Amino acid sequence: MARILVTDSHLGSAVAVIRSLARRGHHVIAASAEPQSPGSYSRHAAEMLRYPSPSDAAAATGAALLEIVRDRGVDLLIPVTDDVILAIREARDRFAEQCIVALAPDPAFTLARDKVATLELAASLGIPTPRTAVIADAAAACDLEGTLRWPVVVKPQVSRVATHDGSIATLRVAYADDMEDLRRRIAAFERFCPAVVQEYCAGVAIGVELLMHEGRPLAAFEHRRLREVPITGGASSLRESVPLDADLLRQSVRLLESLEWTGVAMVEFKVGSDGPRLMEINGRIWGSLPLAVRAGMDFPVRLAEMYLTGPPPAGTPPATSYEVGVRSRNLELDVLWVASVLRRKRRYPFLPSPRRREALLAGVGWLSPADGYDILALRDPWPGLAELARIAKKLPRKVSNVE
Repeated sequence: MARILVTDSHLGSAVAVIRSLARRGHHVIAASAEPQSPGSYSRHAAEMLRYPSPSDAAAATGAALLEIVRDRGVDLLIPVTDDVILAIREARDRFAEQCIVALAPDPAFTLARDKVATLELAASLGIPTPRTAVIADAAAACDLEGTLRWPVVVKPQVSRVATHDGSIATLRVAYADDMEDLRRRIAAFERFCPAVVQEYCAGVAIGVELLMHEGRPLAAFEHRRLREVPITGGASSLRESVPLDADLLRQSVRLLESLEWTGVAMVEFKVGSDGPRLMEINGRIWGSLPLAVRAGMDFPVRLAEMYLTGPPPAGTPPATSYEVGVRSRNLELDVLWVASVLRRKRRYPFLPSPRRREALLAGVGWLSPADGYDILALRDPWPGLAELARIAKKLPRKVSNVE
């Protein structure tokens, strides 16, 4: 039995990690920056702790987690979100003196979180990517005049940026359908990082999830997104397990193999009529992890075993057996999806929008026993009740802001 610290216990992905590891017999410490986090109410959490908000004070978060690791004799630290990862990266050597950190080596992780570097690597490997331009500031947007096909996607080069005041800024993807709008979107990123301007790729969002050891695949899983928040594209509120696509798996393994990746990662694609296009690498625990566990691919247990006892012998084929057609939903995001469709607040009218009838059917689907939930569970009910209370408290504000 190991002592394992899991951060961000307010998230469904962290709750899935806590439950899986505790069922395997580990002593799991659930930690979060939020009060009354659902994971802290789980019967599987042996201890519940809080740390400062990394988005407000990253250095304080890193120091608090290091103190927890020392005081509790932690064997393995599993950081769940980018904010926490950024908070501990500068002190990674000090963490390594105390415990194992379930995080890819820093050079590989740095490249994976850089969208431009990821696309350049993919191009060098012959993996299809969207047509892309990197723009440093709004004034340089005019260089793209006549080369764009509207609409375009405007992304920050990195999604999280450590600021001078010690906080972490979150930068979000947007769309533009004319040059004036494009300049405005780029200007929002100027003081943080360059903007990545890409062609809009229609299609189905697919995630290929992998556990790797020094570039060798140990386990693989694939899902497709059925609903996203915001509806223009984002985190999945409902997703479904699908069979592994041999081509997407091959491309994903080639990417992570070239990085000699160790740990978990999700490689995201958009698959349309002209084939797949790489979107990005998510080099940490991903939000839809509860679906993989529900379908029978227990990444948390495999991850812990790899770090604590070592990987399977060389030559062992990767685990790829799981149940297809399993669904799981993030209830909080799904409520927002239904609310946004019913409100029909469409900032991007050139993108397809679900109909209100689909939203009503989605709400009815919450009662279906066929679909699972990221947090709600009969055998561990208290996290689900805490989630419902949180949804009720935050819903009015979030609905007013969702697109």
